[in-house]
Amino acid sequence: MLPREGVIYSWVRENTTGEVTDVCSFYSLPSTILGNDKYNLLKAAYSYWNVATTVPLHELMYDALILAKQKDFDVFNALNVMENDQFLKELKFGIGDGFLQYYLYNWKCPKIEPSGIGLVLL
Repeated sequence: MLPREGVIYSWVRENTTGEVTDVCSFYSLPSTILGNDKYNLLKAAYSYWNVATTVPLHELMYDALILAKQKDFDVFNALNVMENDQFLKELKFGIGDGFLQYYLYNWKCPKIEPSGIGLVLL
């Protein structure tokens, strides 16, 4: 999770004794834009690991959005899994145009609500 320019970006909060209390991170997945004379690259950030213990999750993710903006990202993506619904609406994330579907080979899996899933995209 250590920051690596162009790969992963992390931000931590510390308490007065220097102990890390909160962390947010995102990774970079740029895409090539075809057929546009002005732009040729879309810098996309994808939410990665986020742990908020001393502040509300939406405050921590707001800090992640600021960091992404400072690093010149064009978009910030996050799935509605785990506890992410706590910040998606408040921070005005747009809803995607479809459902992500995953095939788990040789697994029998009942229907699960997004809040009951923990998934990290790599």
